[in-house]
Amino acid sequence: MTTTSSAPGGLAPRPGSAPRARILAAQTRAEIGMTLRNGEQLLLTLVIPLLLLVGLSKLPTDVVGHDPAIDAVAPGIIALAVISTAFTGQAIATGFERRYGVLKLLGATPLGRSGLLVAKTLGVLAVEVVQMLLIAAVAFALGWHPVGNPVYAVLLVVLGTAAFSSLGLLLAGTLRAEATLAVANGLYLLLIALGGVVIPADRLPATAERIVSLLPSAALGQGLRDVLLHGTGLPVQSVVVLLVWTAVGGLVTARTFRWS
Repeated sequence: MTTTSSAPGGLAPRPGSAPRARILAAQTRAEIGMTLRNGEQLLLTLVIPLLLLVGLSKLPTDVVGHDPAIDAVAPGIIALAVISTAFTGQAIATGFERRYGVLKLLGATPLGRSGLLVAKTLGVLAVEVVQMLLIAAVAFALGWHPVGNPVYAVLLVVLGTAAFSSLGLLLAGTLRAEATLAVANGLYLLLIALGGVVIPADRLPATAERIVSLLPSAALGQGLRDVLLHGTGLPVQSVVVLLVWTAVGGLVTARTFRWS
């Protein structure tokens, strides 16, 4: 509540919520702070992608299909970092916030459902900036030589974040916290192995390739490889797939998300 002068030397209350932008900014800062203070979240979002980056970069070039291996590995690890933060980490954190009543308290504020979804997505993007800087620094130290337009890569990361954020919140808003934990971690491991993130979809059997290529994980991973490894223009197919997943996931999440 703010106050305003109603007469010389006097103050009167001016009830009402803060501006929408200020509310979103405050919640976004809170989301960033909670993520950075959570050790398990940092392990998932920072440590695991960096360890995989270093480990996979040491694979023989005939296994990776490119020399040096780091050029082929780095785009997939960037995609993996997006998934770990926007999907797995966010789903688990939000699921337990819902279980402990935090979301119910937020539901009584002017933030609203849509505001919470936007603030969480913005918080994820801020954490991803830190991720990308660290991954890029380590990758460059390992000899990474990206090509292509970096603007296209940033666009893919933003679209991938929106898609996986909506899917992570969908899990957190519909399943129990323990089920969200199990499902999110299970899908995370499945996407690493068969989701077209680290291993391109075109290296899978033909039937699996057709299915996997429609997943947001494969669209993000392959799109980043197209830009950063092969130097292509904007990968339209990847953009379309990510936009469809974002639209469908966001619509379903907004309609089904439960505060408690």
